[in-house]
Amino acid sequence: MDLAQARRERRHRAHRRVRSRVSGTGERPRLAVFKSLRYIYAQVIDDTTGATLAQANSGEAELRGKLAGSTKDRKAARLVGEAVGERAKSRGIDRVVFDRGGYIYHGRVREVAEGARAKGLAF
Repeated sequence: MDLAQARRERRHRAHRRVRSRVSGTGERPRLAVFKSLRYIYAQVIDDTTGATLAQANSGEAELRGKLAGSTKDRKAARLVGEAVGERAKSRGIDRVVFDRGGYIYHGRVREVAEGARAKGLAF
């Protein structure tokens, strides 16, 4: 097993542990974060119905216009958090459960959370 595969497997194990305890409902959906090498994604999910209520990612044309450079840095993550927060608030969602997706709460994941909190989401 190479290093990249071991890291991926560690994250998947951590994510399974988190998901065993974190579940989104209609009243308090789950804010899930996924980061790839190129983009960062966030979506608000109601796990009881399996529906995505709001989403944002750094590859969207609307957000890329606000970014001067990279779509994968902390500034991009902050904008994604703010965008998903605004979209969730417009759908009447005030409170969410944060799902860090097996990633440590640091860097880009933290910026998504802080951006969503800045737009009024409570978690």
